[in-house]
Amino acid sequence: MGRVSAKKAMDTDAISMIVGLGNPGSSYAQTRHNVGYRVAMRFSERHSIRLRRKRKLKSHVGVGEVAGKQVVVVLPTTFMNRSGEAVASAVGFYGVHPKDVLVILDDVHLPLGRLRIRSKGSDGGHNGLRSVTAWLGTADFPRLRVGVGREESNSLTDFVLGGFSQEEKEVIDGAVERAVEAAKDVVADGVANAMNRYNPA
Repeated sequence: MGRVSAKKAMDTDAISMIVGLGNPGSSYAQTRHNVGYRVAMRFSERHSIRLRRKRKLKSHVGVGEVAGKQVVVVLPTTFMNRSGEAVASAVGFYGVHPKDVLVILDDVHLPLGRLRIRSKGSDGGHNGLRSVTAWLGTADFPRLRVGVGREESNSLTDFVLGGFSQEEKEVIDGAVERAVEAAKDVVADGVANAMNRYNPA
């Protein structure tokens, strides 16, 4: 697997890394907190990018071509709260600038199925995003949030580690597919164009 040139990534303003946040293991696979994983995995399937376990990088990693650009897909095998360790390792190994890393994650502050793309910003209380920001030393990287809703009656931890109802599954399945398309559009057309296309008015 060759290294992605940091100079190339910065010169072309191309997103060179797609990161899906989540928790490893089958018991977490269908939880709200693993929506980022699901999008990154589906993105890999859609673009025929084979993910392999890279213990040194504490992630499953794959490299492929999307819209004529080289893209690295990363799924950390650390738990959510330590996602940044894996992301920083992958960023350093492949020589990718933080501005060229699209982080995909769940968001309890967005209605179920709603997408929101930002070029940078705060962690919004998301522990995985907080970890990535701390390890990269900057919040200046794009992120794609997928709304998972919120039930105020439940504790936040129980809620995000819980699954979707059958009715919710239909909504989130559609959102995952739209998020895969949004990630591709970020790669192909840049963050600003994707924001105009997918963010709510």
